Amino acid sequence: MLFSSIPFLYYFLPAVLAVYFLVPKSCKNGVLLISSLVFYAWGEPKYAFLMIATIALFYGCGLAIGRSRQQKWKKFWLIVSITVSLGLLAVFKYADFFVDSFNAVTGLSIPLLKLALPIGISFYTFQCLSYTIDVYRGTAQVQKNPISFGAYVALFPQLIAGPIVRYVDVARELDSRTHSWEDFYLGLRRFLVGLGKKVLVADQFALLAQLFRQSDEKSVLFYWMYAIAFTLNIYFDFSGYSDMAIGLGRILGFRFVENFDYPYLSGSVTEFWRRWHISLGSWFRDYVYIPMGGNRVKRSRWVLNILTVWMLTGLWHGAAWNFVLWGLGFAVLLLLEKWVPKMKALPGALRHIYVLLAVVISFVLFNAEGVAQAGADLAGMFGFGGIPAVTAETLYYLRSYAPLFVAGIVGATPLIRNTGNRIVQTRAGKVLQWVWMVLLLLVCTAYLVDGSFSPFLYFRF
Repeated sequence: MLFSSIPFLYYFLPAVLAVYFLVPKSCKNGVLLISSLVFYAWGEPKYAFLMIATIALFYGCGLAIGRSRQQKWKKFWLIVSITVSLGLLAVFKYADFFVDSFNAVTGLSIPLLKLALPIGISFYTFQCLSYTIDVYRGTAQVQKNPISFGAYVALFPQLIAGPIVRYVDVARELDSRTHSWEDFYLGLRRFLVGLGKKVLVADQFALLAQLFRQSDEKSVLFYWMYAIAFTLNIYFDFSGYSDMAIGLGRILGFRFVENFDYPYLSGSVTEFWRRWHISLGSWFRDYVYIPMGGNRVKRSRWVLNILTVWMLTGLWHGAAWNFVLWGLGFAVLLLLEKWVPKMKALPGALRHIYVLLAVVISFVLFNAEGVAQAGADLAGMFGFGGIPAVTAETLYYLRSYAPLFVAGIVGATPLIRNTGNRIVQTRAGKVLQWVWMVLLLLVCTAYLVDGSFSPFLYFRF
């Protein structure tokens, strides 16, 4: 089930909220667990059992770690939780990738498993791992209530596309959270902003990218339009989902971490990754990079740490070589920024252009069906292969989508948010805010009724 769908907006969510706010406090986590499992099973009934098994595994391992008196047994149960969960992730997400790569190298024809990828498995696996690791480290208390723990793992607002919520960040709210009309309003407003980003902006850029793939009259300009369109598409799609997740969490009494901070304003790739998918970057930093030694090791080991973390970051996004190259490409840029002091001395405008160019090219690689298609797309962007600079079809789409590009570029900055916040502070703004929220919902609903199916990009991860 999609947040940006009629069944969710007008049936599932109102029903869940009605029951949630009517039941006593002691039953609220139970309502969240049941509704979250229904939400997940709506699209993949058979994998709901995998979700339940994951909850049982980590709940049991957490209890075992907490009750073990000897360090060796604590470590044993931690290893069990890590091995089983990563093993399941490897089977469902990476088995065919490794088998296919092995076949390509050896010339063998080992059959592929062809298993469907459980939606959101990368997200909820990382959330569960953070729980047992933190319990092992002593930075989180064991959750003894299986209903509360199940609600944490399966919580439907952020279950299938993040942000990655660590147990320590919501432990108190799981056991004792408050609700208010102000939180309900702020959460609803945040949700509607995210819905608008997804339906009115991201989906329209996705349509342009689809038109590009279907075109027989590609040009250098069209390749760049596609690259920029996808760069804006993935930002508004993923940040829109994060806004909706954070908004729903606020309605339900949770304060989820922010996941985006206007990353396209960055003046370096290092800064970009502090602003983009913040929950994933901090997860890899705290649970992979720092335990490997971080930068407190000799230079050769530090370089290996960087390359390893970013290779894993690429693989986390997808089981294909273009994702591996995408991650390693960012690793190289990060290393260059640390090793070449002159890069920091460049004028701010040049540093900003460099970051945007690197990000746009990286997302072309990210969105390709494979390395071959990525190479063809990059060649087209730089005019190789006799591709014309511009065609009549390209100019037609440029004129048609120019307003959307302007809106997307402006929307990727804080300008609209800051202007909206200033208006809301006025007396007229306090009245009009409800008007624009209703209008936004109606316009999005009209697009959804008239539009085609458009899942969130990060569902595939």
